[in-house]
Amino acid sequence: MGATTNKFFWGPVRALLHRIPERSALLALSVITGILCGLAAVCLKLSIHWIQEKLADVTGPHPWAMLVLPGVGMLLSLLIVRYLVKDNIGHGVTKVLQAVSKNESKIKSHNCWSSLVTSALTIGFGGSVGAEAPIVYTGAAIGSNLGRYCGMSYRGMTLLLGCGAAGAVAGIFNAPLAGVLFTLEILLFNLSMSGILPLLLSSVSATLISYLCLGRESVFAATVAPFDMHNVPFYLVLGAFCGLISLYFIRTTLSMEDRLGRLKNPYLKWAMSAVLLGVLIFLFPPLHGEGYNFLGPLLNGQEAELGNTPLHFLMKQSWSIPLFFLLVLLLKVFSMTFTNAGGGVGGTFGPTLFMGAIAGFTLATSLNLVHADVPVSNFVLVGMAGLMAGVMQAPLTAIFLIAEISGGYTLLVPLIITSAISYGVIRLFEKYSIYTKRIAASGELLTHDSDQAVLTLMKTQGLLETDFRPVRIDATLGELVEAVARSERNIFPVLDSRDRFQGYVSLDDIRQDMFRTELYTQRHVYNYMKTAPEYIHPDEPMDSVMRKFEKTGAWNLPVVGENRSYCGFLSKSKIFNAYRQELQSFSQD
Repeated sequence: MGATTNKFFWGPVRALLHRIPERSALLALSVITGILCGLAAVCLKLSIHWIQEKLADVTGPHPWAMLVLPGVGMLLSLLIVRYLVKDNIGHGVTKVLQAVSKNESKIKSHNCWSSLVTSALTIGFGGSVGAEAPIVYTGAAIGSNLGRYCGMSYRGMTLLLGCGAAGAVAGIFNAPLAGVLFTLEILLFNLSMSGILPLLLSSVSATLISYLCLGRESVFAATVAPFDMHNVPFYLVLGAFCGLISLYFIRTTLSMEDRLGRLKNPYLKWAMSAVLLGVLIFLFPPLHGEGYNFLGPLLNGQEAELGNTPLHFLMKQSWSIPLFFLLVLLLKVFSMTFTNAGGGVGGTFGPTLFMGAIAGFTLATSLNLVHADVPVSNFVLVGMAGLMAGVMQAPLTAIFLIAEISGGYTLLVPLIITSAISYGVIRLFEKYSIYTKRIAASGELLTHDSDQAVLTLMKTQGLLETDFRPVRIDATLGELVEAVARSERNIFPVLDSRDRFQGYVSLDDIRQDMFRTELYTQRHVYNYMKTAPEYIHPDEPMDSVMRKFEKTGAWNLPVVGENRSYCGFLSKSKIFNAYRQELQSFSQD
C-alpha cells in the first residue's frame, strides 16, 4: 500500500515541486503543514476533553477515582507504545532536537499520530503531564515527513520540521507569535531571515484552524489589573523565586528520571509509579491532569479551589492556603515524573506553566498576608512566564506566549522583568535547559554558535576514508613494498590476524629501506610501525574529534570500532573542506 501511494501520488508531487524553486515550494508546504498541525492540536484538545467528560459521567465526583484512573491511562499508553508503536516516544521536544542534530531532521512516520493518541489517554485519565510537548513532536513529525515525501533537501526538511513545531504551539495555544518564537529559541538555531516567512505562515494557518474549530476563547482568560510601578520590586522577587524553582525543576526531574530508569521491568515501574501518582493526586487534587482547570479562579481573583482533598481540615489558618499550594508546587515535579516513568506520554511544557502559575499565586498570597496588596492574577500570569524563561531558557517565548494567551499585553513590562531575572538566575547554575541538558552532554546539541552548529551537523561516518591498503603486522618489508606499489596513499594501517588495528606505517618511515632488496625478507612491518596518538570512534561527535586533532597535532587519525576493529582514517584536510561546504549551505539565505 505504501509503495503504491509513493508511486502514484508522491511521485507526481515531487516532479511538480522540482519544477519550481525550493523556496517557493516551502511556502506552499508550510501552509499545508500549519493546517495539518492545527487539526492535530484540535484533535488532541477535543480527545482529552471527551475522555475526561466520559470518565466524569462514569465515576462522578468520587475522590477515590483519582487513585486509580491515572494509572489506567498510563497502562493503556504503555501497552500501545510497547506492542503497537514499539518505539520510545517520550520527551517530545528533546526528540525533535535530536532529530535535527543527529538524524538529518527525519522523524518516523508513526510520530504523526502515536504521541497524540497516547498523550490523550494519559492526560484524559488524569496523568500529571502536559499536552504541549506531544503536540510539538506530532507537528514536527508532520513537517518532517511531508518534506521527506516531497523530496525536500535537508535544509528544506529542517525548516518544515520547524514549521510543524511552530504550528503545533500556535494551534494548541492560539498564539501564532509564540509558535514562531518557540521554534527560533528552542529548535532551529541560526535560521536566516528567509526562513521566518514559512514559520509565520505555518503558525497563522494553524491558529486559524484552531479558531475555526474551537473559537477564539483564550486558554488562560484572566482579570488583569493595571501595571503599578510600586510592584516592580515584587516582580524582581518573583523573577528570582522562579529562577530558583526552575533550578529545582530541572535537577529534580532529571535525578528522578535517572533513578526510576534503573527499574528495568516496565510493569513493575508502572505499578510503583501508578500507586505513588494516585496517592499524590488523592492528597493534592490540583496535580490531576494538566491542572489548568484549577488555575481559572487564581487568574480571576477568586478563592482558590483545593478540590476534594482529605487535607481540608488543615485549611483553617490564613497561611494554610499558600502553604498548601507551595506543596503542590514542589510535588508537581514528582507527579509529572511518575506519570512519564510509568508509561504515560506527556511533556514538561504544561507542568512548567502550571508550576509558574502556582509560584506566582503562592508568592502573591504570602505577600498579601503581610499587607503588601499585590494583584494575585497578575502574579499568576507573570509567574508562568518566569518559570518558562527558567526551565526552557526561552525568555522571549515566555513573554509573548503569556501575553498572547492571556490577552495581558498590559503586563508586558512585568513579564519582561520577571522573565529576565529568572533567566539570569538559572544561567548562574545551569547552562542548558531541561530540553537540551542531556543532548549537550553527548555533544550532539545544535547551538546559536554557527561554528559549533556546523560541527554538530558533520558526521564522522560521512568523512571516513577507506582507500588505504592495510598490511599485516608480521608482513615482510618486501610485502610492504608491494602494497606501496599498489596504493595511492602514503599511510598503511597495520592489522593483526583478527583485523584489529595495531598502528600504521607511513611511506617516509620506509623510504630509506624500500630499495634495499636484501632487507625484504629480514625486516618486517612491526620494525617500522608507529602507534596512533589517538583513536576515533565511528559515532564520535565532531567537536570531540577536532579536540583530538588539536591535542595530537596529527593530520590523520584512525577510526576504530569495537575491539579496535579497523574502519578507516579521518584526515584534517577533508574535515576542513567538509566544514567549509557545510558552513556555506548552513549560512545561505
